[in-house]
Parts: sequence; structure tokens; C-alpha cells
Amino acid sequence: MQQRTLGPDLSVSAIGLGCMGMSEFYGPRDDEESLAVLRRAVDLGIDFLDTADMYGPHHNEELIGRFLAESRAKVKIATKFGIVRKPGEYARSIDNSAGYMRRACEGSLKRLGIERIDLYYVHRIDRERPIEETMEGLAALHREGKIGHIGLCEVNAETLRRAHAVHPVTAVQTEYSLWTRDVEAEILPTCRELGIGFVAYSPLGRGFLTGRFQAGSQFEDGDFRASLPRFAPDNAATNAALVDVVRGIAAQKDCTPAQVALAWLLGKSDDIVPIPGTKRIKYLEENAEAASIALSVNESAVLEQALSNLPVSGERYTAEGMKGVNA
Repeated sequence: MQQRTLGPDLSVSAIGLGCMGMSEFYGPRDDEESLAVLRRAVDLGIDFLDTADMYGPHHNEELIGRFLAESRAKVKIATKFGIVRKPGEYARSIDNSAGYMRRACEGSLKRLGIERIDLYYVHRIDRERPIEETMEGLAALHREGKIGHIGLCEVNAETLRRAHAVHPVTAVQTEYSLWTRDVEAEILPTCRELGIGFVAYSPLGRGFLTGRFQAGSQFEDGDFRASLPRFAPDNAATNAALVDVVRGIAAQKDCTPAQVALAWLLGKSDDIVPIPGTKRIKYLEENAEAASIALSVNESAVLEQALSNLPVSGERYTAEGMKGVNA
């Protein structure tokens, strides 16, 4: 698979793998199946794995640590700190303090079984704590060799500029897809101005853009999409119009809607790396193939026209979840 560069020098596969769903949020987990997906990802040339300490919590890092110990695969690991959860509870708080980040980093290193985290993100920003203070703590971890690069998630342009002035930020990770384009206004231009890479999570709209879900779709126990506004029946019925356009282009190209959605993102700029998540080999292989698919000028124009004319109904998170974005 082709490589892309985040920031000045972090080379990763053009498509990464989001690992969150292997542990929770999208229904029951199956560790053996997830390990098979991780092994197949490496076979396909995917060398950029994305996790966080709060996925599980801790289970996802432990799973990847088990994979790394068994396979000795040469991959880049991105993980995150800042969202604090207790085992068995969904309730969360935010902690960006230097003391907590150091404990969190040490915990992640131990669970992953590695000596250095390639890309360490602030998962959510504490609006009450100066970002400069957080960056100084991360810079100390970088000097000590515990982390290779620093990333920020769901930040606004002003916060990003202030952070980058303290220590170079390698990547910003924020939701970006055909139905979530907020970053195009300020964040992407700021990233390009400062030479910062962009990692797009949920590039398939949490599966909605693949056409798998329609108004009234039933979700497995533990699947948090059942609570998301965009998946509510009325909103889903409205949002299905965009999926129909994607399906039409996919049929013309003899590919899948997911591949069209990923090809659209990849074609936006070579400093964007999508990290679709999956716990199924079938979907992993489908997503990886998108790296070799290019949309024509006409196909891109059809999508852009649809995005301009068709409304996206519903917020991407609940009201509580939206408090953590654009921070």
C-alpha cells in the first residue's frame, strides 16, 4: 500500500486501521477474530494502528499489545490519553494534566509492550486548562523518548495554533467524511499552513455511508450508534439520500459505497489519512482496496453537488458528546 506522511516525517500507510470497535461501542467483541483482522491488515500493507487507553477501558491497548508480542509486526502505533473512565462505567471526565498524562503514557507503554508510542494524542481537550501547559508535559515525554510525535483530537484552529507554538504537532485527528465536513472551514487550512497532517476518523460515517443502515435499523446490544442523533429514524431517512448518490457511483465503478467514500477522502489531499475501523476481515480487505481507487472528475463533481444540495440531519454525537468537539 502507498505511504503518506503526517507532519514533517511520520510515514504511515495511506489507510490506517481504527481499532476501537474491537473492544466496545459497536456490539460484542471477539478477540480471536480481531487478532485475525490485525494480522491480515499487516499482510495488506496497513501499518498504522489507532487505539486509545479509554477503549475498553484498556482492553484495546492490551489486545494490540498481545498482537505485537505474537507477530513482531513493524507498525506505527497511535494511542491517546485524556478521557478518564472506570472499568464497567461509561461516565467519563477529562484530565490533561502533566501528572496524569505521564501515568497514562506509562500505562499505555506497558499494555502495548513497546518502548515508544509513535503518535500520542490528547484525546479530548480540557477547556479549563491552558493548552500550553498540556503541550509542555507532552514535550517532556518526547524529550525522554517515550513518544515520537504529538497529536491533538477534535481541536479548533486557535487551540491548534497555540499548541503548535509550544511544540510541533504532527497530526490532528477529527471526524471527517462525506457527511461530516466541518474541518474544511478552518482546521484543514490551518493544518496545511502549519505542515500538520490530518487523520480522519469515522470516514464511513460509523457505517452509515456503506448503506448498511436505514431508518429503523436495529442495533446489537452495546452498540452506541442506537443513541446517536444521525441514526434516529427520521434523521436516517433524510440522510439516506446521500447514501443513494454514493451507491449510484459505486455501481458505475463496480466497487462498494465504502470504497467510494474512502476514495473521496483520499483524493482530497495526500496529507489526509483515513482510519476506518472494523472487526471483520471482509470489510478490512474492502477498505484497503479503496487505496487503489480514484474518482473521476465527473464522479467527484456529482458527489460535491450532492453534498451541496442534500442536508445532513442530526448532530454526530449526543449533546453531551458534542461538548468535547471543536475545543
